[in-house]
Amino acid sequence: MMGDIAIRVDQLGKRYRIGEQQRYQRFSEVLASAAMAPFRQLRDLANRDPLKHRHIWALKDVSFDVKKGEVIGLIGRNGAGKSTLLKILSQITEPTEGSAKIYGRVGSLLEVGTGFHPELTGRENIFLNGAILGMSRNEIKKKFDEIVDFAETETFLDTPVKRYSSGMYTRLAFAVAANLESDILLIDEVLAVGDAAFQRKCMGKMGDVAKTGRTVFFVSHNTGAVARLCQNAILIAGGEMEEYGPATEVVAKYHSESTSVTAEIDLKNYKYRSGSGELRFNWARIRNERGELSSQFSVGDDLYLEFEIEVVRPIDRARLAVTLRASDGLALCNMIDVDSGFEFDRPQRKEIIRIRIDDLRLYPDTYSLGFWSGNLSTTGAYDAIDACLSFHIVDGGRLTQRRLPRNAGILFLTPQWSRESERASVWAA
Repeated sequence: MMGDIAIRVDQLGKRYRIGEQQRYQRFSEVLASAAMAPFRQLRDLANRDPLKHRHIWALKDVSFDVKKGEVIGLIGRNGAGKSTLLKILSQITEPTEGSAKIYGRVGSLLEVGTGFHPELTGRENIFLNGAILGMSRNEIKKKFDEIVDFAETETFLDTPVKRYSSGMYTRLAFAVAANLESDILLIDEVLAVGDAAFQRKCMGKMGDVAKTGRTVFFVSHNTGAVARLCQNAILIAGGEMEEYGPATEVVAKYHSESTSVTAEIDLKNYKYRSGSGELRFNWARIRNERGELSSQFSVGDDLYLEFEIEVVRPIDRARLAVTLRASDGLALCNMIDVDSGFEFDRPQRKEIIRIRIDDLRLYPDTYSLGFWSGNLSTTGAYDAIDACLSFHIVDGGRLTQRRLPRNAGILFLTPQWSRESERASVWAA
């Protein structure tokens, strides 16, 4: 029944023109642009660049319904279209085709900075967000103390938010979105900015919100959290919806597709990637201690990873990183080249990079590797590919011959043990 629907998405599509930049224009610029249009068309014909006229569908023919009070997860690789879908639902951007209808007031937390005015204080932004949701000043006042307590930003409440750290900004933004009386709560992976304690706090709050009958739409790479928190989930890939159903089943399908174990992969035409494209990963391989291609290792083995990068457009400096994830999508570590003292300034057109990961202390399971390149002074990536290469850790090896249960943990540690006891005669006395 229509009365039970909170979100209805019907044949939704969003198309972007590659290379197109949008910005606000002054009235004089609009007039000048119109006058120059005929000359601009002649110039474009003379200097036609096929890349400037390419289009890409970030979303294509996506349809689903979300019931009121439902907690639904949205998962998929980087560049799959998750953030685009949330921006359409939040009415930040318009769809190219189809429709997305929201039945109720929406509170959203998409990116650090979205919905806040940087020149206003934390206090003023709380009232601004409440007013945008259609709440009266008295309604906001009733929630004010609860918001401040949750965000833990009371000391900086009357400071302009442009001076907040990313963590402070995120805490306040989530507190506002979760505590003001919105019917539908849209949460993106922005929670990753907060520390571990705050993330746990947010997870608990989203569970509490769901118990009040409000709808939660949760986007995360942490598929373990999606499986625990959400009733249903959507798997999106390449802008299209691949699966919609019980969260545990959708998460299992995602991992069965994304963690197909292989010792090498060709990344030249790999579509599940994001980034500006100045630098691209061409291929990646995993080798064992004997130099053989391998996807199977034991606890305590050394793993050798190699990949080729290609510089498409000249760059002065780049940073490289490899992310290791567990089978449930949990990021175990992010290995950045600079932390190992590796300098990657002025890269050549093509280079092969080799990494040795010593003494793998992981419990038996399937683990995945992802690749990232960018500049640490900016937020954008040149190329980002998530969980494209996988390997198994199996029982046995140089450290132990006993069976290691997969649910016992993640890290296999062997600390030094010692024993100290008193003589029996002392106890007898």
